[in-house]
This record gives sequence, C-alpha cells and structure tokens, in this order.
Amino acid sequence: MRRPDDREETVQLRATVRSLARRYGRSYWLAKAQAGEAPEELWRDLAQAGFLGLTVPEEYGGMGCHLELLSVLIEELSSEGVPLLMLVLSTAMAHLVLARYGTPEQKEAHFPALLRGEARFCFAITEPDAGSNSFNIRTLARRQGDVFSITGQKVFITGVDQAQYILLVARTMRLQEVKDKRQGMAMFIVPTAADGLQMVPMDIRILAPERQFQLFLDHVTVPVANMVGQEGQGVDILFDALNPERITVAATAVGLGLYALAKAVDYARRRVVFGVPIGAHQGLAHPLAIVATELELAALMARHAARLFDENADRRTVGAYANMAKYAAAEAAIQAVDLAMQVHGGTGFTGEADIITLWPLVRLFRTAPISREMVLNYIAEHFLGLPRSY
Repeated sequence: MRRPDDREETVQLRATVRSLARRYGRSYWLAKAQAGEAPEELWRDLAQAGFLGLTVPEEYGGMGCHLELLSVLIEELSSEGVPLLMLVLSTAMAHLVLARYGTPEQKEAHFPALLRGEARFCFAITEPDAGSNSFNIRTLARRQGDVFSITGQKVFITGVDQAQYILLVARTMRLQEVKDKRQGMAMFIVPTAADGLQMVPMDIRILAPERQFQLFLDHVTVPVANMVGQEGQGVDILFDALNPERITVAATAVGLGLYALAKAVDYARRRVVFGVPIGAHQGLAHPLAIVATELELAALMARHAARLFDENADRRTVGAYANMAKYAAAEAAIQAVDLAMQVHGGTGFTGEADIITLWPLVRLFRTAPISREMVLNYIAEHFLGLPRSY
C-alpha cells in the first residue's frame, strides 16, 4: 500500500515486490507451508532482483544497509499473503550484524552467497530455561587454542533446516563466573552441517514454510575467527540483532493484517443480507475503519523505528520504538484477523476463505519473538523512565 511519505524508490520497490508476490500467489505459499518446504523459487527470484542486497554494504555487492526498505519489502510480501520469516532472520538480523560487526574476512566469506540466495542464516538464542531472561543462557563456548568448543541446547529455532549457518548466542563464561550478567555474552557463526549439532523438529501447529527445532550442541567446534565482533561486545551485537527483528516482525504483522483486512472489506462489499451489503452497516464499517487506522499507525511506527536504526540512533531509542512497533503491529494484526473471521461468519473458519489459516501465525506475534508483557516492560523502563519491575 502506497503511503504519503513514500519516496520514489519506495514506490518502485512496492510495485516490483507486489508484482513478484502475485506471480507466485498465496496458493504457492500455502502449498509450501503445508508441505513444510522452503519457498526456494521465490527466494531465488528475490536474490536475482537484488532484494537480498538491501541490507548488504555496497562494497560487498549490496545496495547498502537499508532496514527501512527491507521492512517495506517484507510488509508488501505479507500483504499479498506471502510472508517469509527467513527475511527477518537472515536478511535483517544476520546481514545487519555482519555489516556492523563482521570482520572483512567474515563479510567476504558470507555476503556473496547470501546475495545470490545460495546461503541463509537462522538465529539461535532461546533455551529451555532462558526465554525472555536471555542472560540466563547456559550454552557455553570454551576457547581451546584456535577454536571454540560449544555445548548446550536451544529451542524454538526457526528455519534451521533452511539455513546453512546459525548466528548462535552463547556464553564464554558461565553466569556464576561473572559479576555483571552482561559479561561473557558472545555470538558465533556456526555451520548447520557442523559435527556434534543435532536438529530435532518441534511439534508447532503454525502454518508456515519455516519449521521450529530444538538444537543440541555436543562440543561443536568453530574457529576463533567465527566469533562475531570482539570479546565484550556481545550485548551490543545482540541488541543490534534484536531491534531489526522487532521491526521486521512488525512489518510482517502489518502486512498480514492488511491481507486479512482486504479480504474482510471485499466480502463486506459483496455479501448482501436483507437487501444491502453488510458493509453498509456501521456495526461492521466502523470496526473495519478502526482496524485500518491501527494498521496504518503500526506501519508508520515500524518505518520510523527502521529509519532510526538506519541513522545509527542511540540503541535504547531504537529499542523503544522497535518495541512499540512490534506491540502495535501484533495487536492490530490480531484484531484484523479476528474481525475478518467475524465479517465472514461461519465461512471465515473454512480453508476456502483462507482466514483461519492466518490466525496461529498472527497470534504468535503477541508472544514471540518477545512477549507483549516484556515489550511493555521495556517501554515503561526505557521510554518512560519508570523503575524496573522484574
């Protein structure tokens, strides 16, 4: 959807992405999701169009680091019913971490294949006993000469079966060994084919091409050169990964909300009861107008947060607006899908209507990648300056 503040490059991007998404269509995405297969053909076309370079520095063949433009792309794909979570994990999180903190050798090793669509990253931080409390992770990376040996467990890791590499968060020192919980946090590039890495699918009932896995790491060794950034930078790197995650998840949620809203509006125009279209009744027209407003507000907040990130604004400022965007987008998308089901009545629960199929993924965004409650805690503490509540 074109917006008044769209620059010419943004208008062109929207049109090109919309055309590509419609060429594949929702039916393609549904078939891949139901089969649990990666949408490889679409990913290759995104690469050939240069879109995977939106977050790659120009000196490495990309278009520069433009989180705002990537967010527009993600929103547009999602608004056509073709959301791709690997764009969040790889093209947003991994690309931008490598761009800001990667060594020249790491960039030269990974950006060419990422640009060609031949490689992808996933992201691994969550553990059975460390969800929102990330500093409690137990996965340990011990240096042994010129390698790190990594042992631990991760859960709810999205798309590892589609990725060639993992951006993995681990501790180089146990929590009990440090005075400040931020000490010892580090990020590593781990090949998914590494010896000692086991991937176990999880039974997650969400319709999407990306599956969830548990990871078991048993003395997985990676070169010291696979550490991202310097010792002691782990927390900064982490938040420069998590803020783009919040922003691009917000863009995904907005897009899916717009997809559901478009279906609801179309049905409300066509469905005639008692001689008039049901959309003529304020009981439906007003809720639809409210959802449209909430989605637009969330989209603008996501764009604002992305611009702040692109401008290298203060990390806490970016974090506040990224969390606001994620909160607003998730709630608006949930409201949009719920209303679309209500507008359709019983039809909204059929596979043919393709609305109930949206619900699990959209509802997920209230809980993940960070819960609504933790989002509000962050805003209260870092934006409002209220005392920490936990």
